[in-house]
Amino acid sequence: MYNHIINKKVLAALLLAGTLFSSCKKLVEIGPPTTQVGLDQAFASDATATSAVLGIYNASATRDYLFPISSIPGLSANELQNNVPNVALDEFKTNSITIGNGTNNTTLWAYSYATLAQANAMLEGISKSNTLSAALKNQLMGEIKFWRAFTFFYQVNMWGDIPMPLTDDPVGNATLARTPAADVWKQIEKDLTEAQALLTDTYPTSQRSRVNKQAVNALLARVYLYTKQWQLAETTADAVIKSGIYSLNKDLNSTFTNTSNEIIWQIATLNGLSVYMTNTDAKGGSFAAAPGVIPAITATDTLYNSLEQGDLRKANWFTPTVIAGTNYKIISKYKQRSLPTGATTGSEYNVALRLAEQYLIRAEARAQQANLGGAIADVDTIRSRAGLTMLDNNISQTNLLLAIENERKAELFGEWGARWFDLKRTPGRVDPSKSRADEVVGGMRPATWQNTDVLYPIPDAQRQLNTALTQNPGYN
Repeated sequence: MYNHIINKKVLAALLLAGTLFSSCKKLVEIGPPTTQVGLDQAFASDATATSAVLGIYNASATRDYLFPISSIPGLSANELQNNVPNVALDEFKTNSITIGNGTNNTTLWAYSYATLAQANAMLEGISKSNTLSAALKNQLMGEIKFWRAFTFFYQVNMWGDIPMPLTDDPVGNATLARTPAADVWKQIEKDLTEAQALLTDTYPTSQRSRVNKQAVNALLARVYLYTKQWQLAETTADAVIKSGIYSLNKDLNSTFTNTSNEIIWQIATLNGLSVYMTNTDAKGGSFAAAPGVIPAITATDTLYNSLEQGDLRKANWFTPTVIAGTNYKIISKYKQRSLPTGATTGSEYNVALRLAEQYLIRAEARAQQANLGGAIADVDTIRSRAGLTMLDNNISQTNLLLAIENERKAELFGEWGARWFDLKRTPGRVDPSKSRADEVVGGMRPATWQNTDVLYPIPDAQRQLNTALTQNPGYN
């Protein structure tokens, strides 16, 4: 399993990545950059420890994980389509993933476990240090616990039961069996509540490129929602909304700029360009493409046509483009594909958490608790910005929950697998014993869909490395 585990000799290189990240004064202001440090020195001073932790924000595994964690689940949910032939991606698009799928093995599994290995090494180093200032030690521990929870969150949503390494022990971690998903969720909640107590509302750097307490709350609210802890989901999202730090952007076209006050947490880039606009392959762009070039991944017509007439998100966050006779629905939430003329940096990072989602989390949690008025008010806040009419105040609870699901689809499309995870976690409308994925995706892809497709297969390459790994149902 752990061809992806980072051993202690490799960590020094990761620390250097953090140092390079910290040398950009617009992102992190910790003084002159350190060139490189050994493991015995990494957590000896505030400066080197900070550089080490910054490495997880800028590690190659982190960067390579950003675009796929949105695009691949988007293919599974039929909100995105790949336009350039790719066997591995075609399997996600048709929900017929094989156990040898290389994207599942490397891009999703290996990169995410590389992040965990780095996080666990840092947690051990920070906890053992007797020389760090107390305030910084709390800050760094809180950030890394958040990162570990963030990574576990995506793993458990993709594969269900997973190996759950909690120590910096490559040998022991290499033979871990899968931990039940329920226990993984408990660990995610534990890491986040501990991070919550360690962090403050103050961002340690400008432009919200490192996590603070409210970023932890934002992810924790989502965790509570996914685990059906409705009251906790409501109160935690409420804390973010009422913190006074954030506000919705009235202009949808500036929602994803790196100075947007809607952003709760964004992952910075050194060139100021988002991976969602600059990610390319030999055939062209990803969510955007140069004129005349077929974009690799775009929104499906199904998604585009599902947005209501007059929805400003449809007008501002899509760029329908006809190329060689085909109308591609290019997603344009981010606007900058390249640096403006004469500019040395762009104005967009990779937005990971934003305020609009918190309103929708609170709305769903309220609706589940039969607080229909409060839920309607939250949904109307989002619909108002989108230029849409308000919901009927006499709407039933069942129809309100469906309206919230649709609002999440319209607001969060193409972002961090939200649509796929929503379909997997929500009971069916017709048959609650099934999932919405069975109803929605199964209805669109009856030839290839099985209800076991809500989980991805454990990569066969990992099972060959670690014989303790079992396979998900439907893939044997």
